[in-house]
Amino acid sequence: MDITVVGAGIVGLATAWFLRQDGHTVTVIDRRHTVGQGTSQANGGQLSYRYIAPLADPDVLPKVPGWMLQADSPIRFQPQFDGAQWRWIAAFVKACNNNDKQRTVAALLPLSLLSQRLVNDWVERDGLAFDFRRNGKLVVYRNAAAFRSARTLIESRPELATQQHALDRAACLALEPALAGMGADVAGGIHTPSEEAGDCLKLCQALAERMTDGDNPVRFRLGVSVDALVCSNGRVAAVRTAEGEWPTEACVVAGGVEAVALLRPLGIDVPIYPLKGYSISVPVTDAARVPDISITDFQRKIVYARLGQQLRVAGMADIVGHDDSLQPDRLATLRRETQHNFGAGVALDTLSPWAGLRPATPTGRPLVDATALPNLWLNLGHGALGFTLAAGCGRLIADRIAMRPRAIPDDDFTLARSTPSGWRARAERAAR
Repeated sequence: MDITVVGAGIVGLATAWFLRQDGHTVTVIDRRHTVGQGTSQANGGQLSYRYIAPLADPDVLPKVPGWMLQADSPIRFQPQFDGAQWRWIAAFVKACNNNDKQRTVAALLPLSLLSQRLVNDWVERDGLAFDFRRNGKLVVYRNAAAFRSARTLIESRPELATQQHALDRAACLALEPALAGMGADVAGGIHTPSEEAGDCLKLCQALAERMTDGDNPVRFRLGVSVDALVCSNGRVAAVRTAEGEWPTEACVVAGGVEAVALLRPLGIDVPIYPLKGYSISVPVTDAARVPDISITDFQRKIVYARLGQQLRVAGMADIVGHDDSLQPDRLATLRRETQHNFGAGVALDTLSPWAGLRPATPTGRPLVDATALPNLWLNLGHGALGFTLAAGCGRLIADRIAMRPRAIPDDDFTLARSTPSGWRARAERAAR
């Protein structure tokens, strides 16, 4: 088939890769002038395959009042005159329970491990270079209760317990000496030796370059905004752009937060809202004073990853609508935390700032699904895990289009199952 993929971020490019691998003729369209310029451009850099707990967590709700009063809160909410924002918030609150959290973790873990195998294929078989490292990850907890909760989650899932290890403060510092600046605040950590890191933008560029080589090259139409999907006889017939209509036999929408408005005229309502994140990239001047292992500061919601000769520092989730501007106070928080923890090893006077809108569902599960239109598919809503899940989701959507059996259970990634179950479902199960 001749398939158009809307979106040239990591999710859209992974989709195009596997569709081309199946022999389809693929065109990728994106309003930006080069690939990977949306949320993929400067994300946290961590390929977090086993630490996939969603933001919707029962521990989050009690913290919200304090966060609302905290200037450097890891989550910031700015109310909008926007029904979509309030509907998303209501669904997110409903998802903040152990029932939905466990359901999401159970669905995401096989998907993330599938992604890991496919990313490793890109590195080992296809030779794609993107500052890839298998350096492990340490999630650091400043609060003893949060650390206990993390240990409980691991103990409840044997497939996690075999790969992750709970460490006390001394063990954390022994594993990663560069944490000395944070050491007094560390209650413990969860270490996952098999986790990986890489530069998502460089992977986007490597995928695009490889897909234009050889037989049946992928076509790229960049710097072209998609205004609408044109339907005829109950099917998508063309993609309408400012340059005219692009006929297509099928379409996969993988375009992030912009997809909501694109799909609405077709009667497809996707529960996606932007969670704005920030990052800074700073040159490493003393490798011994910055972490070699990828670090996640759980309480601050900040991640640190070594990418080549830079330290990527990313975090926060602002529910502020579609504003992707750089906010000085949020960047100042990242700079201050980096200075306090690892300032002796980086050149903060030459940092590169970034902000982007992560397309998030309330539950934290992406949408990888067919639609009522027989030639339109969705690959959306990956939130902060887009880099981690992109390869697996690209494979799943290609399998759906080919009507092949999927490598993992994927029913929980359908639009029909995107609504949170809530506490009630958990109580009903307990009563039976």
